[in-house]
Amino acid sequence: MTAGWNRPSEAAVPTAMSYLKTTRDFYKDAALSPDEGLCCTTSPSWSFPGLKVPSIMNRMNYGCGTTVHPADLAGNPTVLYVGVGGGLELLQFTYFSRKPGGVIGVDPVPEMLEACRRNFAEAAGMNDWLQEDFVSLRSGDALNLEIEDSSVDVAAQNCLFNIFKEDDLKKALAETCRVLKPGGRFVLSDPVTPVPLPDRLTGDDRLRAMCLSGSLTYQRYVELMGEAGFGTIQIRARRPYRMLDRKRYGLEEPVLLESLEVAAIKTKSCCGLEVFTGRTAIYHGEEEYFDDGAGLSLTRDMPVMISDRRAEQLRTAGHPDLTITEPTWHFAGGSGGGSGCC
Repeated sequence: MTAGWNRPSEAAVPTAMSYLKTTRDFYKDAALSPDEGLCCTTSPSWSFPGLKVPSIMNRMNYGCGTTVHPADLAGNPTVLYVGVGGGLELLQFTYFSRKPGGVIGVDPVPEMLEACRRNFAEAAGMNDWLQEDFVSLRSGDALNLEIEDSSVDVAAQNCLFNIFKEDDLKKALAETCRVLKPGGRFVLSDPVTPVPLPDRLTGDDRLRAMCLSGSLTYQRYVELMGEAGFGTIQIRARRPYRMLDRKRYGLEEPVLLESLEVAAIKTKSCCGLEVFTGRTAIYHGEEEYFDDGAGLSLTRDMPVMISDRRAEQLRTAGHPDLTITEPTWHFAGGSGGGSGCC
């Protein structure tokens, strides 16, 4: 029987390593005593017609951005959400996927799962469309998902994977890719750092649990997503998240962490990993059209979204009537594939 929010799962939670135990203890406390200031959410919470959200869910919105994008959620998808928090984004996903077992929430912290169940029970009293079997809340671990291969349309995590040390992050990314259907997307929000952080900070288990010291650089995070099997990366937002100042954190210079919002798509490309950061190519020559002979066709004066790899190729080629714009760190394409030219 599918476990809804009133039916606790009996799945066993793997024994945690020391830093993961610290993390679970930290979020046990956050479940028992909700802390509205725990995370710095840099994106506003979506408001949808006919969706009423319990105030406790907003207070327990422990994230650094948003993973709910309506363009990802057409066609009544099956959604996996790792790290349930207070249930806000789970509820928002359920708003789009109204079918039995349509949304699966996985978390290793029993107290957080119980808090989420209570919050969903409150939400059910506020939303007459919400049925218990739409959501399955399960005890589980991002490193060993008890989910079938290629069974999920959308997977999401908000400010969780940055807690993992690199070897564990590789496992979590690989597990997420495994459970996604071909063409499925992993929507995430996580902090990144402009420079590698010193071992003294990355080795501090509590700072890591607080999403302050586990961040990788943008370049390394994207590289690991590609290694895990994601062929297309859409950068949807890149915003200031937290400042690590010199005095409190013992740094030579302050470090500004950024919140990165990404859609990583399970695709294969003949050209390797394709990353879209908002760059465009614009042809402004005498002819009406431009064709580079490698699949890129441009209408004069009209910008076309291109991947970073293609942007560098075109710059190197030095076409005099082409302008290549800089990254905006905002993917402005549609919801399917790369929605641009790789």
